[in-house]
This record gives sequence, C-alpha cells and structure tokens, in this order.
Amino acid sequence: MRQKSRTFPGVFESLPKIRNFVVKAAKKAGFGEADVYAVELAVDEACSNIIEHAYGGEGIGDINCTCQITDKDLTFVIRDRGRPFEPDSIPEPDFSVPLDQLKSGGAGLFLMRKMMDDVRFEFTQDQGNTLTLVKHRNAK
Repeated sequence: MRQKSRTFPGVFESLPKIRNFVVKAAKKAGFGEADVYAVELAVDEACSNIIEHAYGGEGIGDINCTCQITDKDLTFVIRDRGRPFEPDSIPEPDFSVPLDQLKSGGAGLFLMRKMMDDVRFEFTQDQGNTLTLVKHRNAK
C-alpha cells in the first residue's frame, strides 16, 4: 500500500490544490480519465461541503486528505474538525422537478455516492469528522 497525506487550509482557494492532489494520486494509481474525474468530483464536493457546512465558512479549520493506493482500490480519507455530519438526516434530492426548483442540499452527497464505490462517514470526539471515499479498480 502506498499512502500520502496533505493538510489544506479550509478555504475555497484550496480546492484547486486539493483537486490537483487527487488527480495526481488517481493517475498514479492507474485509473482512466472517467474514474479520475469521478474521484476528483467526489472529493471536491466533499471538501466544499466541509468548508460551507462543517466549518460554516472559510478559514475556520483545516482539511486533511490522505490517499491510499492498493492493488484493489484508491481510497481518500478526508478529516475535518467541524460540526458533526449525519448523512442519514439528508434526504435524497428529488430530480423529478425542474433544475431551477431543485431544493438545495443533498445533491452533493448523492453525487459522491454515485461517483464512488464506497462512501462512509464517521464522527468521534477525538478525530472529528472522517469521510472515507473508495474507488475500486475495474468497478462496473
């Protein structure tokens, strides 16, 4: 297993650097363009949500991203010290309505779950919020 961690300031200006970190790792892991984009999109959405919802604004805390590459998959573990997140409390978006009537909230979580093969949230007083995003090799 290969592993690399980076900590980024919790500001929207960090998102391009986070995306670069993710894209390099996914390419190094041997994923094709579609999977690289899926991972990039999921991590970007997660980090945007951390800044906006967990921290409630920019410059309040850091985002730690750890990438783990194995023969079977690519895993990103994203940690923050913001407000706890309960994914089960977020309803799935109603995509049957026109886009301009779509209620905000839930679309990012839905997107992460569609783009990745495994999405797990955990909160502890010691570690804060931990989001684990996994992309398997050759997943259908």
